[in-house]
This record gives sequence, C-alpha cells and structure tokens, in this order.
Amino acid sequence: MLKGKTAVITGASTGIGKAITLNMAEQGANVAIIYIGDKNLASDVKTQAEGFGIKAEIYECDVSNHDLTKTVCEKIVKDFGTVEILVNNAGIVRDGLLLRMSESDFDAVIDVNLKGVFNMTKYLSRSIMKSGAGRIINISSVSGIMGNSGQANYSAAKAGVIGLTKTTAKEFASKNVTCNAIAPGFIITDMTANLPQSAKDHADNAIPLKRMGTAEEVANVALFLASEMSSYITGEVIRVDGGMCM
Repeated sequence: MLKGKTAVITGASTGIGKAITLNMAEQGANVAIIYIGDKNLASDVKTQAEGFGIKAEIYECDVSNHDLTKTVCEKIVKDFGTVEILVNNAGIVRDGLLLRMSESDFDAVIDVNLKGVFNMTKYLSRSIMKSGAGRIINISSVSGIMGNSGQANYSAAKAGVIGLTKTTAKEFASKNVTCNAIAPGFIITDMTANLPQSAKDHADNAIPLKRMGTAEEVANVALFLASEMSSYITGEVIRVDGGMCM
C-alpha cells in the first residue's frame, strides 16, 4: 500500500506513534522514527520495523525546538532522499486546573503539541510537496473539540492543531498534498495506563462502545489517510473515540 514511500513519525517510540510506525512499515513504507528520551525504545521500534524489509532510522529531536527540528528534518531528507508522509504525533500532558496551572506547564504543552506540528511541517513541506502526492497527518484529540476539565493547555494545543490542519490543507492543496487530523478519545497507552481505575471506569461509561480504544485502531486510520484511498479527503478531522464526542 505504501511501498517505496518514506514516512516521518514523531513521538514514534511508544503508544500511538509506535503503532503507526509499525503499521506503515508493514505496508512497505520506509520510516524515520522521531523520539525524545529513551533511545532503547526507539531502537526497538527500528528493529521491529526493519523486520518488514524496509529502511528505518531513528532521530532524537525535541520538536518544540525550532533550530533542532530544522537540522533533523534536513538530515532525514538527506538520508531518505524524499519524504511523502508526515505524521505529527508527539505530545505531552501537564494537567491541572486552569487557576492552578503554572505558566511553564501551559507553555510546555503548547510548545510540543502545537508548535512542534508547525516546526515539523515547515521543514519537511518542501520535500513533501515535491513528491506530488504528499500526506500530512496531525494527531489532535477529542479534548481539542469539546474541551476537558484540567486540560486547558492540552485542549488549547489540540484545538490549535485542528486550525493548523485546516490552514495547511488549504495552502498545500495546489501541490496535491492533503492534510488531515485524527482526534483520538480514550486510547490504551502508557499515558492513560496511569489513570486510577475509577477514572477508567468513568471513561468506559461515557463511551457508547463501552471500552477504550487501542493504538492500533488509531494507526489504521492514519494508514488510510496516508494511502491513495484517501486522495480526495483534506482538511478533515476524524474522531477515533468510540462515539464519545458525537
């Protein structure tokens, strides 16, 4: 489905990013694995991806850092030659009630979750546009659609990702590049694993399908948006939330 194409995935060493990376690698895409922190986790994803017979490389990058992102993107293009697919998945949480939230916690989430999408898109856009059929996929959240108590920073960032997605879609359409967002709901990842059981039970009760989703279910939507099957879809936000936000 993606044979011979190159996909760049941020936050690719764990959770949703890892699932997207391995899903695309299985479908024949070469993958650039962007991570921060634990190199061993990224190396493990690289090994698993290479098991599908594709090229995979790892790059440590704080996507909120403008200059570093530029340098890393230039290296990716040099290493792979071309980039057709970008998945902006990297994200952090610093939850807290608005009145108690520190400026540093607000800024950190905006910088990674929103500015990071801008940085990666800016510095890979030329290569993606040259491909003639590029795909940009931004991971937003249902929190960016309906808001969420205790997540003023996260909700604002993810709402910003939706606005950035639509603007990117309009600006890049003339180059046959599509840009869409995925808005996951409660997904089973390391981030949600630390929630108390009472919170998990409450979430299940609020979801019409009565369960949390899996990273693989989000990855399947990303694969669809990266493929030719979605060639006439751009500027869209697709919820993967079990009906929670309908």
